Amino acid sequence: MPLPELSQFIPHLAYDSVVFGFSRGKLKILLMEYHATGWHALPGGFIGKTENLEDAVKRGLFERTGLKEIYLEQFHTFGEVNRFKPEVMKRILEANDYSVPPEYWMLDRFFSVAYYALIDHEKVTLQPDAISDSIAWYEIEQLPELIFDHGQIVQKALQTLRENLDRKLIGGNLLPDHFTMNELQAVYEAILGEKLRRTSFQRKMLSMDILDRHEKLFTGKSHKAPYLYSFKTR
Repeated sequence: MPLPELSQFIPHLAYDSVVFGFSRGKLKILLMEYHATGWHALPGGFIGKTENLEDAVKRGLFERTGLKEIYLEQFHTFGEVNRFKPEVMKRILEANDYSVPPEYWMLDRFFSVAYYALIDHEKVTLQPDAISDSIAWYEIEQLPELIFDHGQIVQKALQTLRENLDRKLIGGNLLPDHFTMNELQAVYEAILGEKLRRTSFQRKMLSMDILDRHEKLFTGKSHKAPYLYSFKTR
């Protein structure tokens, strides 16, 4: 397979996606492992010359998760000089049996527009791209070393997520349509990295007038069955 040609893409511009999911009380992100290198990276890519930026991000996520309806938020652009490491990209391409010319465009310096995505962990069908061995979920507290500045991108995404937790109704994108108050609290605790008082959290959530209450979830004793909730704006 031939190398991608510069005529197809906008030079010096890329995107990277921090894809958050929530499972078994843990906040996780998606990482790829490049073929025959052992290197891990965020899902990313390039923008076609006739393609909108956000459309390129959605295309890349659809190819890797099988989801079309994804909550996206652009949060920062990364362009520091020290993120320019052509030897890393050259190694990745050569590990996939490409012959890389010295002046190949993918070895140039790139600015990356970063997005975070919030998806339902249970709805994903993971598919690695052409130059990756795998794409998988990793707990946010147990990430492997990442290439380039992807570790900084993850930390910036997590900071932005925390700062916008209430305003963006983050839990609504990481949980099913109907959830218990305990499940919602678990999402908040996983993102914030701290335990919250149950009574204070419940009082705060109900006072914000953002939840609809539904029938109880009967799984055991009826008098202990918790109510199910949904967000008023999903």
